[in-house]
Amino acid sequence: MKIFATLYVLFITISFSFLKQQTPLQESIQRGKEVYSDFCVTCHLENGEGIPSTFPPLAKSDYLLNNRNKSIKGLKYGQQGEIIVNGLIYNNSMPALGLEDEEIADVMNYILNSWENTSNKMVTPEEVSKITE
Repeated sequence: MKIFATLYVLFITISFSFLKQQTPLQESIQRGKEVYSDFCVTCHLENGEGIPSTFPPLAKSDYLLNNRNKSIKGLKYGQQGEIIVNGLIYNNSMPALGLEDEEIADVMNYILNSWENTSNKMVTPEEVSKITE
């Protein structure tokens, strides 16, 4: 009976550990949240709402969802000039932040899956590496 009880407890423990494992996207989002806190929160604010007429919102952002490559390029090389986000014109500059491709992928995954944004396709470091100036 002790063997059965021990095996049962072991089975339950292993089962729960598998259920708690995160998917690669969830792991990337978690890392991306840290990158966002370190580099993006100052201008785009904690909830991604941005500052009207100055820094565009990342929350509910049609630009991010419709311009995936341009968004990645902006993070990788900086962004300058006019863009339209949710129907409003923004004409400011964002310097290149010096992030590695994995950090860019992670923060993009965080942004694309936060604040009412949803993306079915995970951004990968390989995808980021293919974006050129």
